[in-house]
Amino acid sequence: MNLQQLTTFCTVLSEGSMTAAAEKLFLTQPAVSQQIRNLEDEMGVELLVRGVRQVKATLQGQILYDYAKRILHLTQQAQVAIQTMSQEVSGHLRLGTLNSIGLYLVSPIIGMFLKHNAKLQIKLVYGTGEKIISDMRNNLVDLVILPDLKTEYGIEFQDFEKKFLFRDEVWLVGSGRDTTLPQSIEMKYYNSKPIIGFTDRYPGFKTALERKLQELKIEAPPVFETDNVGTLKRVIESGLGWGFLPSHAIKKQVRAGRMVQVQVDDLKYMTNVNLYSRKDQKNQELYDTFFKALQQQSIGG
Repeated sequence: MNLQQLTTFCTVLSEGSMTAAAEKLFLTQPAVSQQIRNLEDEMGVELLVRGVRQVKATLQGQILYDYAKRILHLTQQAQVAIQTMSQEVSGHLRLGTLNSIGLYLVSPIIGMFLKHNAKLQIKLVYGTGEKIISDMRNNLVDLVILPDLKTEYGIEFQDFEKKFLFRDEVWLVGSGRDTTLPQSIEMKYYNSKPIIGFTDRYPGFKTALERKLQELKIEAPPVFETDNVGTLKRVIESGLGWGFLPSHAIKKQVRAGRMVQVQVDDLKYMTNVNLYSRKDQKNQELYDTFFKALQQQSIGG
């Protein structure tokens, strides 16, 4: 058992399939499958249930997953601690992102940075994509985590460089307690259940959804909507309806069975989430260290 195998194993479960894990890890699907088989052979048990819709952990696999997450998190902490101390990482970091991405990607690593470097100051700003982009224009942020600016917002900034973090999807999800949920639907049945709306969804997906509803000539007003992803998850888990949410924010709930993903046959959406940093910044060590920590979190999250 090694860290690469544990990373691959955790990614398969967090992404829900071998193929999705391969894309995220920049590996081939056979390479991912072979790593999982080697891990199962070494442990002497089956770790995964290979389903048609999604790969899930066996009981033994869930135990390993819980330990592997802790191992990878401790490894990440060690890397950040060593890098920040050896490079004397310090300064003032202004970071802007969406609320859901911040909770998933940024919040878990902030403590590691502050714990090991008293000279570091971090300001984390949440806002809509438009608000964060305005902050970029006005030099109010140094680093930004957003879905691809060109694809989603139709703009590019020459004074910012882009680094890929992870690929995100938008899933239709309902309560894991709702036994009436279908495995898959066509969009013409989207309004067959109460709709829970996420107002902070990606602009590209919003356009695709509105275009599809217009094409089908159906109305789908939400019974409840908010930009707070935590509130939306609780509302959906309680069984009050279904809604589209970014997959990064709900994979844990789907994996635990508290939510169920419903495949939408005629509406699929995927986008890259990137880290944007100013080209004229003077603290390259800090930015590079922060980027590596974000990469590790996106794999383990």
